[in-house]
Amino acid sequence: MSFTSPLLARPGAVAASGADAGVAAHYGDPVREQRALAGGRAAVDLSFRGVVTVTGPDRLTWLTTLSSQQVAKLAPGESAELLLLSIQGRIEYDARIVDDGTTAWLLVEAGEAAGLAAWLDSMRFMLRVEVADVSDAWGVLAATRRLDELAGLSGTGPVWRDPWPHVAPGGYSYAAVAEERHPGLERPWFEHLIRTDELEAAAAALDASGVGLAGSMAAEALRIAAWRPRVGFETDEKTIPHELDLLRTAVHLSKGCYKGQETIARVHNLGHPPRRLVMLQLDGTAHTLPAAGSTVTVAGDGGAKAVGRVTSAALHHEMGPIALAVVKRSTDPHAPLVVHGEAEGETYAAAQEAIVAPDAGQVVQRPTGLLRGRP
Repeated sequence: MSFTSPLLARPGAVAASGADAGVAAHYGDPVREQRALAGGRAAVDLSFRGVVTVTGPDRLTWLTTLSSQQVAKLAPGESAELLLLSIQGRIEYDARIVDDGTTAWLLVEAGEAAGLAAWLDSMRFMLRVEVADVSDAWGVLAATRRLDELAGLSGTGPVWRDPWPHVAPGGYSYAAVAEERHPGLERPWFEHLIRTDELEAAAAALDASGVGLAGSMAAEALRIAAWRPRVGFETDEKTIPHELDLLRTAVHLSKGCYKGQETIARVHNLGHPPRRLVMLQLDGTAHTLPAAGSTVTVAGDGGAKAVGRVTSAALHHEMGPIALAVVKRSTDPHAPLVVHGEAEGETYAAAQEAIVAPDAGQVVQRPTGLLRGRP
C-alpha cells in the first residue's frame, strides 16, 4: 500500500524514502527543525504509520494472551507497548497500543499493518473481537509534548505516549545506566492519531499556536539519541527483545503463557542475549553518514572480522553524527570501533557506548542491584 501525506504539498517539503516514504524528510532546514522538535516547538508527520484497530469486549484480554505484554487492565487513554513473537522468541511485530474505552488502537510500521491485521483476524476464534486495518483513514502527528492540549485539533483520535525509557510494570532494564541517567528521558514522545482528511487543518491549527512542522529526519535523530529501537531498523529475522533492551517497555515477565515466552524466560533467567545494542559517536570529518547495514569492526584488526552492523544513523543537532549498531555480546565494550561504509575506503572511527549491558541476562543466582526490574 502506498501513502502520500497531504502535508507533502507544503512549501519546502522534501519527500522521505524507504520506511518513511509518504511523508516529508524535512521542510528545508533539517537541523533547525530538529532543534524545534526537541524543544516542543514542532510536530512531525509520521502518517506512514500503519494503524490497526481491535474492538469488542474481549479485545484487551485477548491481546494479553497473544502478546508479551499485560494489557488486560489498560485504562482508557493509557499507553503501552507489546510484542508479538515467533515460537523462537524472535520479534515479529512491535505495536504501540492505546485504548479509548471501546477500541484498542495499534500503531505499527507501514509494512506491518496488513500482516498484523490478517494474523490477528486469524486468531479470533469464538472471541468477541473485530479487527480492522484503518491505515488509510488515519494519520499520525508526533511531538515531544501533547499537541491536543496546546491547540484545538479537529479529527483527532487517542494519543499514544511512549513509555520509553521508564521500566514498565513487569519489565526489566538491561541498560548499562540507571533509569535516572537514561538519555531517553530527554525525549518525551507523543503520537497523535489524526484523521487523514484533517491533517492539513491540524497543521494549520498548530501553526496558529506557534508549532511548526519538522521532517522525519528530525524524529529519527532524536530517536537514535534516546537509544530507542525501531522495528525494521534495529531488528532482523533473528532479533530477540533482550538484545535491544525491550524487556524495559514491551515485556511483562510475570504474565501468563504466550508464544515465545520460553525464550524470553530462558535467556533472561539462565543465559545472555547473543548480541547487544550500542550507541556510536561517529567521526564527523567525512561529512557523510554510514548506511544502515554498514559493517562494524574493532579498531586495529584491519577490518578483518565484523563484530556487528550499523542499524540507524543521523546527524544530531548537538552531538553531531551518531548511530545505533547491534554488535556481538563478546565485543569489548571499551574498544574503539570502525564503521566501514559502502564506498571503497569509506570508514568512520566510532566510540561506543553500551546500551544493553554486556552481562545482561542470567539473573538467577546473580548478585542483586546490577540490573533493574519493576514488579
